[in-house]
Amino acid sequence: MEVEGMEDEGSSSQSELPHSEDLQSVQQESLHLDGSAPVENVYVDKKAVDKLTEGFLTHYLPDLQNSKRALQELTQNQLVLLDTLDQEVTKFRECNALLDLNSLFTEAKVYHNKLVNIRKEMIMLHEKTTKLKKRALKLQQQKQKEALEKEQQREKELERERQLNAKPAKRT
Repeated sequence: MEVEGMEDEGSSSQSELPHSEDLQSVQQESLHLDGSAPVENVYVDKKAVDKLTEGFLTHYLPDLQNSKRALQELTQNQLVLLDTLDQEVTKFRECNALLDLNSLFTEAKVYHNKLVNIRKEMIMLHEKTTKLKKRALKLQQQKQKEALEKEQQREKELERERQLNAKPAKRT
């Protein structure tokens, strides 16, 4: 029985293999390939090509499909990582913006204190100048009063001197 199975396999494999004439032409063609002459007609059995193609595909296709799935998964993971990284960068930018805001508020507080101090100084200077103006006005009034009194006293003295001056008596 085993012999019959082998014979059946042999007959089927013989039908798939090219005939001896075909083998000779293939061998001759391969000899021509070694030479510098161009290859013109190469005979290839279509069934053999189909079987080789099918065998090649069945051997490599599962690995290629697995590789394709793995690449798709990697691409998906990369997209997730890119999104996560973008979110982290956004968070860092927000933190830096907050730090900038904090420094701005600190700087604003310093300048506000400076303005408050300048305002206090201006109020103090205004009060001092107002007091000085009042004092200057009082001093000016006092000097004018003293000058007026001196003038009046001088006039009185002049009047007194006039009165004291001897007047010649009139002859009648």
